[in-house]
Amino acid sequence: MGRKLGWIGLGVMGRSMAGHLLAAGNELTVFTRTRSSAAALIARGARWAESPRACAEGQDVVFSMVGLPADVAEIHLGGSGTLSARTPASLIVDMTTSSPTLARELASQGKSRGVAFMDAPVSGGDVGAREARLSIMVGGETAAVEQVQPLLSLMGQTIVHHGAAGCGQHAKVCNQILVAANMIGMSEAYAYAEAAGLEGAKVQQSVAGGAAGSWTVNNLLPRVLRGDFEPGFAVAHFLKDLDIALSEAKSMGLRLEGIALAERAYRLLSESGSSRKGTQVLAELLRHERGWPDHLVTVMSSRDQPSPSATA
Repeated sequence: MGRKLGWIGLGVMGRSMAGHLLAAGNELTVFTRTRSSAAALIARGARWAESPRACAEGQDVVFSMVGLPADVAEIHLGGSGTLSARTPASLIVDMTTSSPTLARELASQGKSRGVAFMDAPVSGGDVGAREARLSIMVGGETAAVEQVQPLLSLMGQTIVHHGAAGCGQHAKVCNQILVAANMIGMSEAYAYAEAAGLEGAKVQQSVAGGAAGSWTVNNLLPRVLRGDFEPGFAVAHFLKDLDIALSEAKSMGLRLEGIALAERAYRLLSESGSSRKGTQVLAELLRHERGWPDHLVTVMSSRDQPSPSATA
C-alpha cells in the first residue's frame, strides 16, 4: 500500500519527480503557486491543496522543491507553511538547492514540532528528473534518511547521506562549483572550436569519451550546437546557487575565483534578458564576445602579489 505524500513546487524538475512518486502507487497531494502546473498530475489522480499547510496536513512525508531560499522559508515557516498544520507530516524533505544555514534552521524548527526535516538537493537536470536518474545529496538524522530512502530511490540512482542537517546543501554547493567550472570549460572550448573552423559536433564526438568528457559536454554541448537554449536548468536558478556558494565560501574564509567569474557572467546574462534561458547560454556569450568581456575578467590587485621584500 502506498504512502500519503505531499509535494510542494512543480517546476521543470519537480513535475517529473512528483510524477514518479504518484506512479509508484502513493497517494499524492500537491501545491504550487500556479495551479495549471499541477493539471497533468491532478489528471493522473493527485489531489490539489490550497496552501503548503493543507498540503502537509496528515501526510506521512512532504517534499518541497521551489526556487529560492526565501521561498523555502515561506512555505515551511510562514503563516500558511507546513509547520503550521494541525497535524503536520512527521517527515519533511526539502529538495530545493538552498542555504545550509536555512537547512539547519528548518531542522531546528521542525524538531520543536516533532517533525524530522531533511535537506536533499539534487543534480541531474531535467533529463535526470524525467528518467529518475538524479543524484540526491542528503542531510539529516539517520533514522529519517532510512525512512525516506525507498521514496528517494524512485527519483534518483545515487543517494548519499552526507551527515547532519545542512550537509546535503554543502554537498550541492560542491556540485555547483564543479558545474560552474565545467560550464566555463565547455563554453571556452566551443568558442575556440568555432574560431578555429572546426565542426562542433565532431569536436564533441572526439572529447566526450575521453578525459574531457562530462555530463556538461554530453548533455549541454549538443543543445548549444543545435541552438537550443531552453532551460533544463535556468540561469536565474544557477545564479542563486552561485550566490549561495560564494556566501558559504566567504564564511569559511575561502576565496574561489572560478565561481566568482561564473557568477559575474551569469549575472550579466540575467541582466541582459537571459534569466529564463538554460545555463548553456553562457556558450553563446563567449561565442559572440569572442571570449570573456573585459569587465568580467578577474584582475588580481597588487596586494595579492608577493612584494619584492617578501621574496628576497
